[in-house]
Amino acid sequence: MSIASSTYCFLTLNTDKADTTPELVPQSRIISKVLSPAVRLWLRSQFEQVSNLEVKISGSDRSLLSGQIPCISISATHAVYQGLHLSQLRLVGQNICVNLGQVLRGKPLRLLEPVSVTGELLLQEADLNISLRSPLLADALTELLTTLLPTTYTKDKQVSCHKITINNDQLIINATSATDTINPKPVVISTGLQLASCHELKLAQPQIQTQVEFSSLNLDNFKLDLGKEVDIQELTLVSGQLICRGRINVLP
Repeated sequence: MSIASSTYCFLTLNTDKADTTPELVPQSRIISKVLSPAVRLWLRSQFEQVSNLEVKISGSDRSLLSGQIPCISISATHAVYQGLHLSQLRLVGQNICVNLGQVLRGKPLRLLEPVSVTGELLLQEADLNISLRSPLLADALTELLTTLLPTTYTKDKQVSCHKITINNDQLIINATSATDTINPKPVVISTGLQLASCHELKLAQPQIQTQVEFSSLNLDNFKLDLGKEVDIQELTLVSGQLICRGRINVLP
């Protein structure tokens, strides 16, 4: 989710500290008194955990009174969203329509229209492994493994992933398949990841290692559909890190 340098003049809010006014830039009263606290509360409600959260809001009082925020830039570290751990994130949303009239009367901030958000996410290898506790990632990997493996490894058995390793251009998934904790069958999947489309990933030269040899699967055409609200521009695997750049539509 690539963030290009913005032509907007941003007003800075550090959500871990008291509101401050940048030198030489008078801060809008609506931003400092209304939007900053409302955006801070809304963002923290979206994350289970977040550190070093910084928000930059642009716009004059006149434009903001219509409920339109020209631009919001967000950066944070060590964020947890739906159980997914992110080392770093940088996001920019533009032309954001919110219920400012209700916010002025003390109501919570809400999005009134979908927002197109561009940005960049950085996941460390440790982030992915901690995120295996998340049902969102665990269920997705279980579905992937169940689809890829032969029925001898999946029928009446529980398939679970317990370790992910990120090498240059390669993802290594260590998993087990078992009816119980006795005699689990190890499974190792090594694969690259490429963009099949802006919202689809495909496996690149995947290899599966199991205790049973099989050759009936053609995995080169296997695709993961991330949904049409996602527009990935770049996905990079480097040693110990996964970097994703692109755009996503955030729905109200």
